Amino acid sequence: MYKSLPQYRNEGFKTWLSRIALHKALDIKRKQDRRPAELIDVAQSLVQLPSRDEDVLARLIREEQIEELSQKIAQLPQQHRDIIQAYYMQGKTYDQIAEETQVALKTVESRLYRARLWIRNHWKEEEWQ
Repeated sequence: MYKSLPQYRNEGFKTWLSRIALHKALDIKRKQDRRPAELIDVAQSLVQLPSRDEDVLARLIREEQIEELSQKIAQLPQQHRDIIQAYYMQGKTYDQIAEETQVALKTVESRLYRARLWIRNHWKEEEWQ
C-alpha cells in the first residue's frame, strides 16, 4: 500500500486497498505454482500417518461427547429443547421450524436466541473444553 500510494486517485479507498491485497495474493499464488513439487520420502510419510488406534480413540471420545451433549440437552426446558434439537440436531431451517410449529419466523428466531442465552447462562464453559 505504501509503494502504491502515489497512484491513489481519491476514489474508493476500500476498493483500492482491496485490489492491492488481491493482486498481492495472486502474486504469491503464482510464485507457489512455479516452484517444483517437493519429493516426499515415502517411509517418512508412512510414519506420520495416524494409526487405527488413534482413529478408535477419537471416535470413542466423540461418542462420549455426543452422549454428554444429549444428556445436557435433555435437561433443557421443553421449549428450548425442541428448538435446539430441530435447528442443530435435525438441521432444519428457520422456515421449516416455523412451518412445523405453526409460528411466525421471528418467533422461531427469538426462541432460538433465548435457548442459546439460557445455555450460556446455565452451562459452565469449562465443562466443554
